[in-house]
Amino acid sequence: MALQTLDDMSRTLIDLRTEMLGAEAEGGLMDLPAQTHASARNLLHYLALRRHDLRGLQRQLDSLGLSSLEGAEARALENVEAVIGILRRLEAALPASLPPPNVGRALLDAHTDALFGPAPPGRTVRIMVTMPTEAAYDYTLVRNLLTSGMDCMRINCAHDDPDVWERTLRHLRRASDDIRRPCRTVMDLAGPKLRTGGIESGPRVVRWRPDRDAFGQVTAPARIWLTPAEHPRAPTEPAAATLPVRGSWVAQLTVGDRITLFDARDAKRELTVTALDAGGAWAEADQTAYVVPGTTLVRERRCASHQRRTHVEDLPATEQVIQLSAGDTLILTKDPAHGRPAARDQQGNVLAPARIGVTLPEILDDVKPGEAVWFDDGRIGGVIRHVGSADVEVSITHANSAGLTLGADKGINLPDSTLRIPPMSSKDQDDLRFIAARADIVGYSFVRTAEEVRMLQEQLGTLGRPELPLILKIETRRAFEQLPSLLMAVMHSTAAGVMIARGDLAVECGFERLAEVQEEILWMAEASHVPVIWATQVLESLAKRGIPSRAEITDAAMGERAECVMLNKGAHILDAVHALATILARMQVHQQKKSAMLCQSRLADRFFSQPRTE
Repeated sequence: MALQTLDDMSRTLIDLRTEMLGAEAEGGLMDLPAQTHASARNLLHYLALRRHDLRGLQRQLDSLGLSSLEGAEARALENVEAVIGILRRLEAALPASLPPPNVGRALLDAHTDALFGPAPPGRTVRIMVTMPTEAAYDYTLVRNLLTSGMDCMRINCAHDDPDVWERTLRHLRRASDDIRRPCRTVMDLAGPKLRTGGIESGPRVVRWRPDRDAFGQVTAPARIWLTPAEHPRAPTEPAAATLPVRGSWVAQLTVGDRITLFDARDAKRELTVTALDAGGAWAEADQTAYVVPGTTLVRERRCASHQRRTHVEDLPATEQVIQLSAGDTLILTKDPAHGRPAARDQQGNVLAPARIGVTLPEILDDVKPGEAVWFDDGRIGGVIRHVGSADVEVSITHANSAGLTLGADKGINLPDSTLRIPPMSSKDQDDLRFIAARADIVGYSFVRTAEEVRMLQEQLGTLGRPELPLILKIETRRAFEQLPSLLMAVMHSTAAGVMIARGDLAVECGFERLAEVQEEILWMAEASHVPVIWATQVLESLAKRGIPSRAEITDAAMGERAECVMLNKGAHILDAVHALATILARMQVHQQKKSAMLCQSRLADRFFSQPRTE
């Protein structure tokens, strides 16, 4: 719909109004109760309106600052008549030709192209994909991601190493050349991410347990892999436990042999050898057992008069976690030694609270009593009760009634605290040199102030890449509160974008505020003509488990309001990329940024094409 004058727009709207009024005679209005006529009439008006593709008209109206009809659902005819009336008044005040089209939208489109390159055919919103380690060793994976719709490859420098990054980039260059499809690369600096330290290992014990039905009957025995301790081999199939034993003993096993043992509880247990495999043997058990190093295994063969014995060699220590419930105390410590769960007496009373170190011990000098602390993406929350010279006491306030587990290397958020930590570590400095030499875009994690943005820009100049585009990852409350200043600062770069890191933002600002916060970021970015990346848990169930939830499909569709949507890695990432590309392509005819676009509605056409019953 190529409109050029106010008169063109007026005549088009008048024709629409005539058609909307005529729809009243076609829709069976008089067959309805009188009290429903107003609602039915409005539905008929709206259906008539939506038989047309109004996107061109909407853009023209928007360029004049007028209603673009996107909110016409409840009062369809009145909205059209109101716009007609305004246009008639404008015809006397404005020249016949319309002002230029939306300059702001054109600037945003140009800035998006500068950051990500040209849009792919049939889709305006780009797709960014975080690379797994496997991408460094699997060229086919990278190629398939590219053919499925990836427009931007993301490498997170918090994981892997330069050798893996280099291999991954090499695969992308090869795939891009092979299929002649461009793809930008963004590499994220790790930044000062605060995490829990290590936890001391648990006992060296393995447990197996058969599957049972509701009546306690065994439905599937536990499968145990027996392998030579001298040259252990990993099982080629899932195993409930792996037992390293003397190789000469394994070599003499045959199918049908019975193996007996007394486990850590002094309970007699029995295994039956079911298969021999290269590097070991498979056995099955119908009872639960706990086995520790030194446990004696006795092979008993019915046709033999003697027994052969061996013992279980060393076993790996089990990973421990800290169990936390509301009301518990957790000590955060500067001590680099491994943390440990709470010590309890036989009645379960706490003798010493759980304690765990942090990856940035210096931050414990900056926190104050009363401030909130969150762990593991907000799963567990607490309040700081006491700050000492070497540790901080936290009272757990948020955990479910059964308690939750806290492991090593889990994120810590301190939304109320002002932390005096450097924006970039020595590792970040090293990584930046790699990024400046090889990447198309640098992602700035945990950015907080405009001064930090300027410092990064200066460093890029020193490295000979002052033109390298930046993506500011908005993932803390402070970054959100400083967003206008951050946007002004990043405008010194030749191209820039902002990422809505919704995972950390939800923890920092509160889950109940996330919807409001992400809307404000979208508004501020659009006002500054800066492209936005919609990130965190997009189609996560699909990427990880192969089956999407209904809620995340809707969330992915909301990504149409951004210029790019980011997917995280997962076993089914190819399916997720393909699904996201399809969703975004379908949604772009209905949504542009925050505006609903009124394309032709098939429902409206179908309604008016149906035969009417008398």
